[in-house]
Amino acid sequence: MRVYDNPVIGGFHPDPSVCRVGDDYYLVCSSFEYFPGLPLFHSRDLVHWEQIGNVLDRPGQLPLPLPGSKASGGLYAPTIRHHDGRYWVISTNIDGGGNFVVSAERPEGPWSDPVWIDLSGIDPDLAWEEDGTCWCAFSGPRGGINMARIDPVTGEVLEGPFRTWSGSGLKFPEAPHLYRIGDWWYLLIAEGGTERGHGVSIARGRSPRGPWEGAPGNPLLSHSGTARSIQNTGHADLVQAPDGSWWMVLLGVRPRGFTPDVHVLGRETYLTPVEWREDGWPVVAPVPENHAAPGGAWHPVPAPPARDDFDAVALAPHWISPFARPEASWSLTERPGRLVLHATGPTLDAPGYTFVGRRQQHHDCRVSTLIDPGTGRGGLCVRLDEAHHYELEAGDAEVSVVARIGPLRQTLARRPAPAGPLHLTVRMRTSDLVPASPHLTGGGATGPDTVDFWLGDPDAPDARPIAELDGRYLSTEVACGFTGRVIGMYATQGSVAFDWFEYVPSPTPSV
Repeated sequence: MRVYDNPVIGGFHPDPSVCRVGDDYYLVCSSFEYFPGLPLFHSRDLVHWEQIGNVLDRPGQLPLPLPGSKASGGLYAPTIRHHDGRYWVISTNIDGGGNFVVSAERPEGPWSDPVWIDLSGIDPDLAWEEDGTCWCAFSGPRGGINMARIDPVTGEVLEGPFRTWSGSGLKFPEAPHLYRIGDWWYLLIAEGGTERGHGVSIARGRSPRGPWEGAPGNPLLSHSGTARSIQNTGHADLVQAPDGSWWMVLLGVRPRGFTPDVHVLGRETYLTPVEWREDGWPVVAPVPENHAAPGGAWHPVPAPPARDDFDAVALAPHWISPFARPEASWSLTERPGRLVLHATGPTLDAPGYTFVGRRQQHHDCRVSTLIDPGTGRGGLCVRLDEAHHYELEAGDAEVSVVARIGPLRQTLARRPAPAGPLHLTVRMRTSDLVPASPHLTGGGATGPDTVDFWLGDPDAPDARPIAELDGRYLSTEVACGFTGRVIGMYATQGSVAFDWFEYVPSPTPSV
């Protein structure tokens, strides 16, 4: 029996939405303040996912930097659907413009410019009746789920909005998805907030206008109050496989440490099976760490190469930047075979600095780069937001470690460094600074992690340790917000060249 491991997409990939077209599945996630926006994945088996692009990958699709840009602002909770030969994605720009629709003939794009919809709220959804009537369910500005009939081509609101079923009474009803399954319309929502009380609830009716009947067992799924290692489960979407089986994608987190446990990777994408009872209500299994895989052929996808030598003509789609990535701030052609970053700000503490990074997807991993700072300053950064980040910085013949934690910013260590290219390494490893949680981890792991900084390869005899910091300060429970860690390269002075960047997961130590 084939078994898959959760999460199926690790790291900061929240609010997943999925659709199937033939034998292919497509999935999008929230991206918040990062550009390019709304990462797009492809799979043939719901387990192995490959990022094939980003839905919003042109500065002209959205004003950048986003108006009023701030951490955890930007692009919220997309929905992806396929209808009438086109792919459709609806989402919210919370910092300006509101709800919008984009579409494409092919999932790889190009995606259209946004069509704006005059509906106030977040987490919009799209569903079509057989006659072509298009419904948009969303979380309204005063709370509760709203429904409106729209024209997705023009953005015109044709009917509504009006209040509709809004859950079982838990806080923050949101993330609605509307489906026609058999003779019923089903409305799937999230409740309880995206923290430990998160859950999934469902109702059904004969029409998108209602009336609605809530499932007798709501919430349909929640790990709230349990000792399961996966928590915050919610914000789900349903999909049917070609063999007739049903599956749910949803977000969750992997907290670590002792009470109150913290999570550092952000909200991730999980997969769990769904069965339908004879009375027409779905039953969802608690989200497993591993489970029997969906039927059909197995379609593994090649893992992204550990090292990026920057030999391509464009950056790979997993590279992201906060708020914007102006063309003048980076280049792959200025020094062929290197990524050159040009500083646009003196520090990493405010929007507008030059940073190119990727999501941290493993608790234990190592990131390295070969940097030529020249006359500039730059290095490696572990970022949660502009007020919570650690840096390993090279410049002026020295290497330093800088920590920003809320209002405090301090250089913690300095070491002289030779001229020329420097090998920098940042390592995240399971921490022994925090005792193990006897409940969520069964005493099997401590956490969350220790972040240490090296000049050179830590496995080489000539490597020089620079500093070691507690990873809890770069956790969501400390910083707040909706995102997770992003690790990458930056420049804060002049021009800095990076010969390569390497991300290597480490085996989780047994304790």
